[in-house]
Amino acid sequence: MDNSCREEGKNFQKLVDIVARLRKECPWDREQTNQSIKNNLIEEAYELLEAIEQNDDEAMIEELGDVLLQVVFHSQIKKDKGKFDINDVINHLIEKLIRRHPHVFGEKESKSAEEVLKQWHKIKQKEKNRESILDGIPKRMPALLRAVKVQNRARKVGFDWQNMDQVMEKLEEEIREFKEAKTPEEKKHELGDILIAATNLGRFSDIDPEEALHEATDRMIERFQYIEQKAKEQGKELEEMSLEDMDKLWEEAKGKGL
Repeated sequence: MDNSCREEGKNFQKLVDIVARLRKECPWDREQTNQSIKNNLIEEAYELLEAIEQNDDEAMIEELGDVLLQVVFHSQIKKDKGKFDINDVINHLIEKLIRRHPHVFGEKESKSAEEVLKQWHKIKQKEKNRESILDGIPKRMPALLRAVKVQNRARKVGFDWQNMDQVMEKLEEEIREFKEAKTPEEKKHELGDILIAATNLGRFSDIDPEEALHEATDRMIERFQYIEQKAKEQGKELEEMSLEDMDKLWEEAKGKGL
């Protein structure tokens, strides 16, 4: 083992020891449960995602650390209850990585990334004893990401539209059904179908619908902030402006490339 590996091992153990001490000596840390901090992991993961998208190395260092803290913290809570510890987590991960990469650690061969991915999913499905190829997709995933994942899984066995025209027809059909819906529950149902069809449209266009929606939301924020700035320059509150005036400023912002 070289010096860098020893240093990494020491640092990781130091982190584990610090979290263990915090659990004993800090009133806030001591009170936490896996349930009470579960949403922190999601928040930290999104902050890491933003740092990655901005290609900000300093931010990535910080946010990767925050995600790592959540893993160690959750494991320490379970250790305190006598259930498992971080070593169990690491050992399970090591075994899984070796098991799911037989082309690296075994005798199987895979010539492309696509073959590796198919093999990974096949081994995973067998390990989990899953009956459906759609089993195991987390319900707590963001709805749009979950929809894409379900569609991609179904596509692997040939359950998919054949061309873009069929996808467009389906989207138009769902919009018509939404217009015809009578009750709030029916409208909710049809709106969900519209979003599923729109997700398919993105997939068939090789456009990540999650990214497209993020960018559209960013544009909306920029244009709305332009309206706010113009209102301030005119000495007005937004509430004092008519919808027509705001629409004009919106189009103005759009013309400026916002």
